[in-house]
Amino acid sequence: MKVLCFGSLNIDYTYTVEHFVQKGETLSSESLQVFSGGKGLNQTVALARAGAEVYHAGAVGTDGGFLLQLMKEAGANVENVAVLDEVRSGNAIIQKDKDGDNCIILYGGANQAITREQVDRTLRQFERGDFILLQNEINELAYVMERAHEKGMKIVLNPSPMDEKIPKLPLQHVDYFLLNEVEATQILRSDLTEDINGELLAGRLLEKFPSAAIVLTLGEKGSIYIDKKEKASQPIYKVRTVDTTAAGDTFTGFFIAGLLKRGSVKEAMELAAKASAIAVSRPGAAPSIPTLAETSHFW
Repeated sequence: MKVLCFGSLNIDYTYTVEHFVQKGETLSSESLQVFSGGKGLNQTVALARAGAEVYHAGAVGTDGGFLLQLMKEAGANVENVAVLDEVRSGNAIIQKDKDGDNCIILYGGANQAITREQVDRTLRQFERGDFILLQNEINELAYVMERAHEKGMKIVLNPSPMDEKIPKLPLQHVDYFLLNEVEATQILRSDLTEDINGELLAGRLLEKFPSAAIVLTLGEKGSIYIDKKEKASQPIYKVRTVDTTAAGDTFTGFFIAGLLKRGSVKEAMELAAKASAIAVSRPGAAPSIPTLAETSHFW
């Protein structure tokens, strides 16, 4: 069974600064680091390193060749990524100050240049029962979901970043929601309180989307799975946290891969929790994502 990740690819430009630049100010940075990024890329790398047969679809500019190379090296097929001459790859301009805080400007670039022709051409290569993983960082997302549903593909949605577009999507077609507490609360259009119960929140999501499975991540409280027939909970594996970037993407990729390879929700949840624990113990996004062998020998 194949997994198609139709998602974003970004180049992250991270500037280390003494303080965030102010209006009218010119500020010299202490350093510049260039990283691969985008939720789509991170989740594809996680799927590939977890052993799934994964294909990535999306778009980059001619400046995004190293993003494709990274996914290839992880084991992903990138033949369905369009390389565009007329637009740059999506990117993020990130200021990181001396306290470790950051501020970010996003430019969608090629991520917002997906065409319906590309969607149709890509989906012709997949069959009923194949999985498609989506996030909210590309255009034509509703069209992708409608066409994938018509083919009988299993739709997995990570509704991040959460914005006004998400409620307008055909969410009734989603087979698996993978999301955190804040995203779940926003989909339910309720207020997030300090004493909110994760199990109750997951249950309300299931009431709203009874045909879907819900995977709710709860930070230090672990994660919860629920569908019409099954419930499961998974604690975190406590490690020294270095960088939480891509931890959620790692969990998503390893959960899906674990589900496909092992068929057990509990085993998939455990595998995803171990992989995300390894990821947060390392710096960076894609570089922090472990292999299946590393994860299997963890703990």
